[in-house]
Amino acid sequence: MKNYGFTLAEVLITLGIIGVVAALTLPALVQNNRNREMQTRLKRGYSVLSQALDMYQAENGERITPQTKIGWDLKPVLMKYLKTVKDCGYGSLDDDACIPNYGPDNEKNSTKYTTYNGKTLYLNYFDDGQFVLNDGSLVLLESAASATNLYISIDVNGYNKRPNRLGQDLFTFQIDKKGILKPMGAEGTTFSLSEYPSYCNPKSTDINNGISCTYKALTEPDYFKNLPK
Repeated sequence: MKNYGFTLAEVLITLGIIGVVAALTLPALVQNNRNREMQTRLKRGYSVLSQALDMYQAENGERITPQTKIGWDLKPVLMKYLKTVKDCGYGSLDDDACIPNYGPDNEKNSTKYTTYNGKTLYLNYFDDGQFVLNDGSLVLLESAASATNLYISIDVNGYNKRPNRLGQDLFTFQIDKKGILKPMGAEGTTFSLSEYPSYCNPKSTDINNGISCTYKALTEPDYFKNLPK
């Protein structure tokens, strides 16, 4: 009676084929999982920040708007309604900030972040208050007393995790004149995509490239599948 089975050579060939298939498919699976995580974190961050503004209104009877001239007080106000684990100072001329900014091209500036397609990022919109939420997200504010606009940016997976790119894991929102938090790039925001298409373009070299991508990231189902490398 004959015993049927696989030879050692056949087993090795089969394992080799499995290994090749795994090597080809695993990176795509990892990337797809990362994309879903970023998308989920962005939606959650948007919701949490919007709820904080709503809670402020419920307690104070008014919305926070650019006209209130809240300035640097925006940071302690928001922190009151959010679960935070770290205060990163203000960012501007601040050695202890998570993302310090000392002005254009200063060697003491943070180099953690880049634009949508990996160029040097202009930090001016991220240095009026910084703090870390309990899920690890980093919130960055643009709310100087002289500012006519209020921006809230959030690094959805934390500043110590890559890719640290605007429009990829760092997203910007704007508080409009009615006190509503809008994703940057939407109509009515400072950098709407209809007026600034180069601010969310893989080929753009603009210093603000990526700041308008938030609207796309929240409205286009395949946005995270088409990020520039």
